[in-house]
Amino acid sequence: MESDRLPRKLAAILYADVAGYSRLTGEDEDATHRTLSESLDLIANAIESHRGLVMHYAGDAVLAKFDAVVDALSSAVTIQNEINTRNQEVPDDRKVQFRIGVNLGDVIEDRGDIYGDGVNVAARLESLAQPGGICISESVRLALGNKLPLEFECMGEQEVKNIAEPVMAYRAAIQDSAIHADAQHKQTAAELPEKPSIAVLPFANMSGDAEQEYFSDGMTEDIITGLSRFRELVVMSRGSTFALKGESLDSAEAARKLGVRYLLEGSVRRAGNRLRITAQLIEGATGGHLWAETYDRSLEDVFAVQDDVAQTIISTLSGRLEDASRRRASLKSPANLSAYDHLLRGKYHLNETHCSKDDALKARAVLEQAIALDPDYASAHLWLAQTFNAEYKSDWSTAPDAAADRALELARRAAELDELDSEPHLLLAWLYFSAKSNFELAGVHTRRALELNPNNYWNYCFKAEFSMCSGDFQEGIHCANEAIRRNPFLPDGCLWSKGYAEYFAEQYIDAIATFARISKPGVDVQASIAACHAQLGRDDETRAAAKEFRHRAKGELDSQLQNTESWHAYWSSKFPFKDPAQLEHLLDGLRKAGLPD
Repeated sequence: MESDRLPRKLAAILYADVAGYSRLTGEDEDATHRTLSESLDLIANAIESHRGLVMHYAGDAVLAKFDAVVDALSSAVTIQNEINTRNQEVPDDRKVQFRIGVNLGDVIEDRGDIYGDGVNVAARLESLAQPGGICISESVRLALGNKLPLEFECMGEQEVKNIAEPVMAYRAAIQDSAIHADAQHKQTAAELPEKPSIAVLPFANMSGDAEQEYFSDGMTEDIITGLSRFRELVVMSRGSTFALKGESLDSAEAARKLGVRYLLEGSVRRAGNRLRITAQLIEGATGGHLWAETYDRSLEDVFAVQDDVAQTIISTLSGRLEDASRRRASLKSPANLSAYDHLLRGKYHLNETHCSKDDALKARAVLEQAIALDPDYASAHLWLAQTFNAEYKSDWSTAPDAAADRALELARRAAELDELDSEPHLLLAWLYFSAKSNFELAGVHTRRALELNPNNYWNYCFKAEFSMCSGDFQEGIHCANEAIRRNPFLPDGCLWSKGYAEYFAEQYIDAIATFARISKPGVDVQASIAACHAQLGRDDETRAAAKEFRHRAKGELDSQLQNTESWHAYWSSKFPFKDPAQLEHLLDGLRKAGLPD
């Protein structure tokens, strides 16, 4: 670090300016100044009440800094809502409206003021906002995650004055802002995906027996799988929709949270060999029912019902499909219905949040029974492979390499039995990558999984990690963003891959923002945050992050911190890099951060 480099700090910057100030003063200078003075007092109070600090006023503009992005954006929303309320009784041509820009970046503090590109970007973002609106940078959007109930419209990369690189900008949609509601609705509708988007909510178990929950969950998953094979649809993943299980949300709120136009909801009642399945297709924005059906069938007809539901949704939303596409969407049914029941029980154990040894072995037992009943049942082979994959990744396995080999064998068999299922290829890609360090075969199966099912966010999430470890950092970032777009509940694994791809791409500020979004960060993430700050030359932030790492690592990584060799081995185990030299980039940042001592 050069000795003459001025110290910088990371801060959230808010810049607010009056829209059309010259016109207003030209028409009535005294009245405009009085209204402006009242508005500036309101803004200052909102900033201070959200733990911010006004740095300076420049005529009709305000510059403030915050330690947290959430506080900065909450303050901006409060400002616009309160000014909008004041403007309700004011004629349109006399309203004093502010544009606000919010950025997260480095600032230089000197003589009670702040300077630098972080401030300049905030000012340029302000100029992109609508009167009464808020415009934010991508760094703010990433750091914010889902911490505030706001929606954002991506404006794309914007060329702005005196900033070398284009700025990715987002417009915040504020319910109570001065932005005209009709115009906002039209803009939002225009921005929705051209393809119909749908989320299948967990089907309710109406059997009166909690132990039948696995069956209703399994029905839901099978319908998601069937729909996701249609390229004409954007289908939310299981992880997204099951995150809402048990919540009491109306259809509009559920559709907003999931970012879809349509919802499918229903129920399953099972009594012996008889089933009653209800399904209804709902338009998210209006809550209107587009289609509803009740099926009273025997258990033998369960697959026909699943296909019927999927086909009806497709014809309702996107018209007829080619016969080949319809065949692709049909679920491959087992020859033995008891095998299907065993499959659902096995998946239920493996879908537990923390799959223990007991969970894995219980699942393995029932899945082996499923294969005994139907030796050509592809899904049973796949999920049996997943039990061995769980063992391979665990800390309880006595023979992890043998478990990986068995998982590979079963996954290959599943891919042979059902050539149109993407999931065996995803598992094969993961195993070749992590257990065998075979990047060529891992790449083949990664591409095949995405070809077969571009709707499965895990396909993108894995490709993000694979690309990051292959040295293609920008592809890793892109794939992580694609995964996150398909699952608004931000799976930690995708954020982990994105953060490290940004680190290796030397996008350290972005990496810090991404790591901050991980809900349950491991100690490796805390160490890497320190490395990011160290690479940026932020001494204070580096010391604070390193201190936090040591506190969290105590007891967990004692042996790894004993010497350089064990420390390097710890990091090597986390990253099966194609080029081992890539690890040196991370170790360099850790050394700069003083880790380990």
